Amino acid sequence: MQQTQTVQDEVQSSAPAPRLGRAIVLTSGKGGVGKTTTTANLGTALAHRGARVVLVDADVGLRNLDIVLGLESRVKHHLLDVLEERASLDEALVPGKHSESLFLLAAAQSREKDDVDTAKMKALISSLRERFDYVLIDCPAGIELGFRNAVAGADEAIVICTPEVAAVRDVDRVVGLLGNRFRPQLVINRLRPYLVKKGKMLSVEDVNAILRLPLLGVIADEPEIIVTTNRGEPLALRKDTPTGAAYHAIAARVAGEDVPAPMPAVPKVTILERVGALFGGRRA
Repeated sequence: MQQTQTVQDEVQSSAPAPRLGRAIVLTSGKGGVGKTTTTANLGTALAHRGARVVLVDADVGLRNLDIVLGLESRVKHHLLDVLEERASLDEALVPGKHSESLFLLAAAQSREKDDVDTAKMKALISSLRERFDYVLIDCPAGIELGFRNAVAGADEAIVICTPEVAAVRDVDRVVGLLGNRFRPQLVINRLRPYLVKKGKMLSVEDVNAILRLPLLGVIADEPEIIVTTNRGEPLALRKDTPTGAAYHAIAARVAGEDVPAPMPAVPKVTILERVGALFGGRRA
């Protein structure tokens, strides 16, 4: 009997550990570059691929992810309720409106980032990785405590950058803080092809000449994104649109598929337009 028990113990100890989901923090350093919108759309696209996805709003005191997903009226408990054991994780998880495999863990709206215990945050993300294929963490702006809490449980990073000098500089700083362990990848957001054509906005090549990161994709600055965000309907729900398709292509690349990075078409610049850009604003 004792020998049988020993064999059973050996079998159990040799059994493979359960596969953990991927914890990915979406960050930028600079605020207002579209981290929350990207988190909502990427999560929606991954869920539509059949993955179980949870979106964690780590922006304590300034939550917006629930609004982008159209779930603000369904939030009863938040991140700090779970960390401080006033609610269970199941009570706090909010099912998505458009996918049965997408969930939200909202941030506290009337608390401070200093209220988050980093060790508990890390343990929570580990727990979520046991239940979900993807844990996407929407990081607050800046590089202080909120940033450190958001990256605590992550093992990968997606940095969001707009084609602006200030945004590129902030992302460069964040990448330095992350280090190689997070294997940061890049999404360039709000590109305006017409301004790139006119020489009035940084191009994709300009941005990545500085950052030198693996490029997941580029999202154009489309007015429709604002409209759908205000409606609480991520544009990734509309795969038939160029921007919706771009989010799905980025999701495929995150999932490991060998598909081209989505790239908005930049109109060709004529010689006259180049001359006009060169001498634009000069007076005789």
